[in-house]
This record gives sequence, structure tokens and C-alpha cells, in this order.
Amino acid sequence: QVQLVESGGGLVQAGGSLRLSCAASGRTFSNYAMGWFRQAPGKEREFAATINWSGGSTYVADSVKGRFTISRDNAKNTVYLQMNSLKPEDTAVYYCAARPDSVVLRTTPRVYNYWGQGTQVTVSS
Repeated sequence: QVQLVESGGGLVQAGGSLRLSCAASGRTFSNYAMGWFRQAPGKEREFAATINWSGGSTYVADSVKGRFTISRDNAKNTVYLQMNSLKPEDTAVYYCAARPDSVVLRTTPRVYNYWGQGTQVTVSS
């Protein structure tokens, strides 16, 4: 089992920044690729960003490209999502997720085995 706990959400004005953190415990963190997803009210959960085990390979959704950056610190068992130039449409609950690492980065929620409880991000206009 892998336990994931997100933090860093909150209320921010449009154009502002937040950094989300996701602390992992339970198994060897570096064995897992990590992802960030988000879900707005009434909408399906959507992919935001993913990173491989070493941090050497990342992929972000087109909707956040150039604004969001995913990174990880394996020594701290933590993955981060730096969010800049936030927009009201970024308002959602943000979840981190883990899956056994593979060559291909994956964006589909169903292939991720472990999920955190989520952290709310609200961007006011």
C-alpha cells in the first residue's frame, strides 16, 4: 500500500500561484510514477501532470502547459505541483496519484493504483 497526503491548496486570486505537495508513505517512493489530477464540481476527473520515477520525464496537459510544473524529491518522498498564472477555471479538487513506474507516462486515472484525499484549490476572478 501507498498512502498519499496532499497539502497546499487554498484560495488565490487569478494570476496568483500555489504549490501543492503530496507526501507518500508505505512503499519505496522511487518505484512509482506520480500524477496530479483535478476534478471540478459536476465534471469528470481530469489529468493535469505526471512524472516518472526519477523526475527525468514529465508530461502536462495542454490546458496547464506553461503554467504548471510537476517535480519530485525522492529523498523526501514528495511530489509537487507548482501552479502559476492561475485562472478561475483551474478551480477544482486536486488529487495526487501513484502507479508502478513504466517507460510510458500515463494520463488515464484508472491506471493509477493509489490516490490521496484531495486538496481544494479555488481561484477567484
